Amino acid sequence: MSRRLLLVDDEQNIVRTVTIALEASGYTVTAFLNPLQAVEAMRQERFDIGLFDLKMQPIDGIVLLREARQLAPEMTVVLMTAHGSISSAVEAIKLGAYDYLQKPFELAELQRFMEKVHDHHRLTAEVRLLKEELARHSGTGMLVTRSERMKSVIDLAMQVAPSNIAVLIEGESGTGKELLAHLIHDNSPRRDKPFVTVNCTALAQTLLESELFGHVKGAFTGAVRDRQGRFDAADGGTVFLDEIGEIPSPTQVKLLRFLQHKEFERVGETTTSKVDVRVLAATNRDLQEAVSAATFREDLYYRLNAVKVKLPPLRERGEDITLLAQHFLQKFGFTGEITPPVYAALRAYPWKGNVRELENVIERAVILAHGENVQLYHLPEEFQSLLNQAKNPLSLEEVEQQHIIRVLRTAKDLDAAAAILGIDPATLWRKRKKYNL
Repeated sequence: MSRRLLLVDDEQNIVRTVTIALEASGYTVTAFLNPLQAVEAMRQERFDIGLFDLKMQPIDGIVLLREARQLAPEMTVVLMTAHGSISSAVEAIKLGAYDYLQKPFELAELQRFMEKVHDHHRLTAEVRLLKEELARHSGTGMLVTRSERMKSVIDLAMQVAPSNIAVLIEGESGTGKELLAHLIHDNSPRRDKPFVTVNCTALAQTLLESELFGHVKGAFTGAVRDRQGRFDAADGGTVFLDEIGEIPSPTQVKLLRFLQHKEFERVGETTTSKVDVRVLAATNRDLQEAVSAATFREDLYYRLNAVKVKLPPLRERGEDITLLAQHFLQKFGFTGEITPPVYAALRAYPWKGNVRELENVIERAVILAHGENVQLYHLPEEFQSLLNQAKNPLSLEEVEQQHIIRVLRTAKDLDAAAAILGIDPATLWRKRKKYNL
């Protein structure tokens, strides 16, 4: 557990002596005499513990505490106060401070006190991470399926999980790529080590390399301190690179070297670091097309693609729609039922957003139903047209024609469409000719 501490006191002697004592206890101390500088530091850097004096200028410790609650809500804050200001310190605890330390104090007393504070911070962080982990394993955090295709995907993931081999997970947005990556990690020998996710589309291309490998102070404008990269943070565990197809060419080169040798340099540094990390990657793009277009390195593609796992979209695992809908009802603690017209509409809907979209639709319905059974009008407007179609029954040929059209729109080619329909390509050709498709 890191020990990054922000110390703020307008007395130079206090700052000097406290810094010496806490650095001797293993803390990395960033100290300021001016609390306004501390506010700016909290905007740029993350700290574990804040140790603030109560009486300061131009803003006091109470104001600084309020700023910390906004800018760094996960930081554990402690106030230092003289005897005559204890009532203000108690008020600060009501505002979110963990505790207060009364001046004057012995340095040994300070060190013991801060160990208690650090233990509290560590336990709080562990509880928070545990809740996040539990959240990942509820709702969309569980692989719920009766689809044979999905079961095959899960079986393959379980087979490769105990190894260190790289896995490339393909699938549309919302199909559960990160969830499958968690399944692989949780069933590997690395399960007790970190699982670190990097969304390659959520970061500016200029920052991605720093995010992955870290940087040293002064490496670029705004690099005011050394920063640990995600690979370093995941040492011994797993890094999941989501939307790997979006990384820029220079970063692809460094990533390839890391995959080959498990070594890297932080941005602005010449010293080589080595870590033990397994890499799982995911994409909603066709990386082979990106290789052909020279936007993705072929050698990197084959290094990532030691094992490829492809998640089918929800529209190709229709048998899971009602099962997942019921699962999400249970997740949201709903006691009512889904009416048959709603189930019919759910099965007919194309689900471009896949399982994530289905979860959102069910959550919306649960809120609007107020404990009553879910009716069609509890679903978004686009589902109403599906009901209207149901009120005017189609002939068997019309149903077949519309289904073929829908599959042709979503399949990547005619062979894939024939496979989805469960017919051979020659039969699909005859039906396309019959319906002029």
